[in-house]
Amino acid sequence: MKELKTEYDVVILAAGDFPTSVVPMRVLRNAKHLVVCDGAVNELDQLGIIPEVIVGDGDSISPTLKAKYQHILHTIAEQEDNDLTKATKYALQHFQLNKKPSFCYLGATGKREDHTLGNIALLLHYYKYLEIEPTMVTDYGYFMPSSGKTTFAAFPHQQVSIYQMGCKELKSEGLKWEIYPFSALWQGTLNEAIGNAFTIDGDAAYLVYQTHQPKL
Repeated sequence: MKELKTEYDVVILAAGDFPTSVVPMRVLRNAKHLVVCDGAVNELDQLGIIPEVIVGDGDSISPTLKAKYQHILHTIAEQEDNDLTKATKYALQHFQLNKKPSFCYLGATGKREDHTLGNIALLLHYYKYLEIEPTMVTDYGYFMPSSGKTTFAAFPHQQVSIYQMGCKELKSEGLKWEIYPFSALWQGTLNEAIGNAFTIDGDAAYLVYQTHQPKL
C-alpha cells in the first residue's frame, strides 16, 4: 500500500513556496539526506537546519550564506535539466541508496506556475526513468506516481485527483466516482475517497494527488 510517510531516503527542498504546515515540516526535519536547491537556502538557514548538499549555480544565495556553505555548495552548469532534476541526479550519484529509493520533494510548487507544472510532471519521469519512488508534498496535499494495480492509504472524504497520459485501461475501487481512461488531464480531478483506502488499476503510469484534510 502506498501512503504518505514522515521519513524518506532523500528529501529535496526546491525554491518555490517554502513549506509551513505540519506535514511537510515534519518530513523536512526527518530527512536522512537533505539536498537543497540554492534558492531555498535563505529560508532554511533561518530555521537553523543545515543541508547535506546545496545544488545550483549559487546566484540565488546571499554572499554571506555562500561563504558559510561554500564547502557543501555544488555548482552544476548544464542547462538541460532544471534544479529539481539536478538535485535528484546528484543524490542518486553520490549517496549510498537502496534500490528504488524513496524521494520526497518540498517547496516544488508556488511562485511560478510554469515551474510548478514542470516539477509535478517530472514526478512521472523520475518514477519511470530514474527508478525512484517520488512523492511531492505541499502544505495542502501530496502527489505520488504509480502504475499497474496500486492501493493507496486514505481516509473518508479525502479529496483525490488522478492524472494519466497513456492508459488505455484505467479503473478504481474505493472512490466516490469510478474512473476511466481519461482523454484530458482535468477529467480525473476532484474525486473523493470513501473509506481508508482506494485502489487504482491502469495499464500505464499515472499520478495521484491526495489532500491532507477531508472535505466536510
